[in-house]
Amino acid sequence: MEGNAHPCQSSPDRDQGARAAARAVDFEECVQVLDDPGQPSPPPLPLRLSSKADIRRSLSRTSRSFSSRINSFYKDQEVRRVILSSVRRFLAWFLLFLAQIFGCRETLWLAYQTLGVVYGDLGTSPLYVYPTAQIDSRNEREYLGVLSVIFWTLTLIGVVKYVLIVLHANDHGEGGTFALYSLLCRHANVGRHAGKHYGRLESDTEFSYFGDAERVRVHTRAKMFLEKSEIAQKILLVCVTFGTCMVIGDGVLTPAISVLSSIGGLRSQVPAISQTVVIAISCVIISALFLLQSIGTHRVSCIFSPIMATWFASTTVIGIYNIMNYYPTVLKALSPHYAIRFFVRNKRHGWEMLNSIVLCITGAEAMFADLGHFNIKAIQIAFIAVVYPSLIITYAGETAFLIKHPEHRIDAFFKSVPSPVFWPVFVVATLAAIVASQALITATFSVLKQSVSFGCFPRIKLVHTSASQEGQIYSPEVNYLLLGLCLAVVIGFQDSDGIGNAYGVAVIWVMLITTALVAVVMLVVWTTSVLWIILFLIVFGAVEVIYLSSTAEKLAKGGWVPFAISSFFVVVSLSWNYGRRMKYEFEAKNRISSHDFKNLCSSLEVTRVPGLCLFYSNLIHGGGLPPLMGHYMRAVGSLHEVVIFLTIRVVPVKTVLESERLFVARGSGVKGLYRCVARYGYLDHVDMVKEEFVDQVIASLVDLIRSESSGEAAAAHCVMECAAEMEMVELDVAKRRGAVHVVGHSILDTGSRSWFKRMVVNKIYRFLHSSCRSAVSTFRIPSSRLLELSMVYET
Repeated sequence: MEGNAHPCQSSPDRDQGARAAARAVDFEECVQVLDDPGQPSPPPLPLRLSSKADIRRSLSRTSRSFSSRINSFYKDQEVRRVILSSVRRFLAWFLLFLAQIFGCRETLWLAYQTLGVVYGDLGTSPLYVYPTAQIDSRNEREYLGVLSVIFWTLTLIGVVKYVLIVLHANDHGEGGTFALYSLLCRHANVGRHAGKHYGRLESDTEFSYFGDAERVRVHTRAKMFLEKSEIAQKILLVCVTFGTCMVIGDGVLTPAISVLSSIGGLRSQVPAISQTVVIAISCVIISALFLLQSIGTHRVSCIFSPIMATWFASTTVIGIYNIMNYYPTVLKALSPHYAIRFFVRNKRHGWEMLNSIVLCITGAEAMFADLGHFNIKAIQIAFIAVVYPSLIITYAGETAFLIKHPEHRIDAFFKSVPSPVFWPVFVVATLAAIVASQALITATFSVLKQSVSFGCFPRIKLVHTSASQEGQIYSPEVNYLLLGLCLAVVIGFQDSDGIGNAYGVAVIWVMLITTALVAVVMLVVWTTSVLWIILFLIVFGAVEVIYLSSTAEKLAKGGWVPFAISSFFVVVSLSWNYGRRMKYEFEAKNRISSHDFKNLCSSLEVTRVPGLCLFYSNLIHGGGLPPLMGHYMRAVGSLHEVVIFLTIRVVPVKTVLESERLFVARGSGVKGLYRCVARYGYLDHVDMVKEEFVDQVIASLVDLIRSESSGEAAAAHCVMECAAEMEMVELDVAKRRGAVHVVGHSILDTGSRSWFKRMVVNKIYRFLHSSCRSAVSTFRIPSSRLLELSMVYET
């Protein structure tokens, strides 16, 4: 009988049992070594397991050993410090490696800086995505499906759309909706509805910021259609304005949801704290944030990047811990079939949850809007090497935690943080939320400066807070308006859930408008094949339209807020733009010709007085003098010996070199009358306080006079040279006496039968014109040398 066989009867069986026992002892020694790192390692042994049961037991013991050692990491501060230091060293090495591939070390430094300026909003999105997602069936399948949708949204929108495509649609390094509009205006004459100042002229191609390819006018069907179609140009301007105003809406909602979500983490650790206390603390932090804007971002920007670098490192480590501790196979959700099954299983409810899932891509537009502060490679390296993998790991860690603890969805992030490191992470999260808010506030100031330069927003006070960085600006009026709106949002919604509904609407609208504008750039500027453009619109446009449609039901739950904020700014922008265009049309229609000007001088017996007069005018095309000139002569009865009609024009480039700024010519056939067009880019700063501008204008006129005299025939050269010398002396004498600046204060009045036009012009535009800053303040014209003249423009 086999079961009662005598030991002596089967020697091979005894040998096999002895070998198995020896192997078990060897395996036990190996496990002891793993459990006790201080024990010296024995010589390597050939480890062979005799059965599947042995394999299962060995894997189980090894897993428990590693798990216990991982848990001990968070109890030993020294080990935790070593781990974080190792992670930072690895990231530094990886970034250095990428910098050697993509560029120089300067690019690496810029990539580090982008963490604090560009990626604050995007990096803090894990704080509020899961809390705002209304997940009914809180089980493994649902959470894996949500993670899969988040991953593919970040990949398609963040990596493919923005990093690989949209960043290249820049205006000589400048990004944003108005940069796209400027790019289109430079390649096609489509900026007329932004005002006659902003349409393209042939002389604009002389600027250094026009490339060789941009000087060649390629007459494609799309370009010809846009240049001829008034309706298409109006739609384009409205889209650009609406996109800009949605960015302003982001500037209101981002501080509210970021700060409120981070401070709300207190309740996960201290449940006794009420929501009222959380709201009060959030309001104090938001108020302090806006009140500190006046000191300039350059004074605090040095701490932004370290904060966000610490945030990304912390969330990555916590994400890895949660994955290994709660659900090690959670990364299987990166497969797209989990996202497909999620929508098949949830149907309408899955579509509705997209309104919350879209928050994972908040701040992606900042990659494009803040491009002017950095460069394409720096933003690409930071996103691909740090931000993108950190977000994926963080969301995966949250998902792994929620699979085991589905009841903690409302405060998933802070509940998933290990208790020993909760308070440090809470402090870092609060600081990161402030950084995220700062990024959108700064972006709001930047886009409003571009809007003002293009004549699409009333003149506001813009303070340059840095002598070295042109883009660092501050507007007191806008700052306090944003503060009031932000506090109203926090107090009105009470929690991040409702703000998330509003925020999702703003985010998706901005991305959709950017997609539409980039498609137009691909068609007009890049002359891309229509098939590629259709593919671009199908992939990204369709995804964003689906996300947008999911926000329809959220309009009544807070989604109307960004529309209300944006609509307010859209009404302000379009009303201001319409009023300015009507003023220009009135001046062009009632301009004074050279013949009429001479007759006016004779009839009024105008006397010439010594000195230099800079007469500000809006006229560019067709010659003639502004109607305000006749009003001035009738009121004053005199004329300076040297009168320069000065037009400030913003051209569709980001900046104009000093050597290319001024365009001068002679006036209307009257001695001492000249024209000057001062051309500025939409990022340039106009400043008349210094005498340098007047010196540059006089120097340009002297060069013009010399070039005219040198072109005459030899017989008349001596006479012309003497006349030129006398004219240059007169210019120098007039300059020494000082320049008088004459600025018109026109009042627009319309008697149109249309009640809508009367409301826009006589009510809205007049109110904006009387409330906003005047040209005197905007151009910084010295008040001691100013003469302001009022006139009613009846249209």
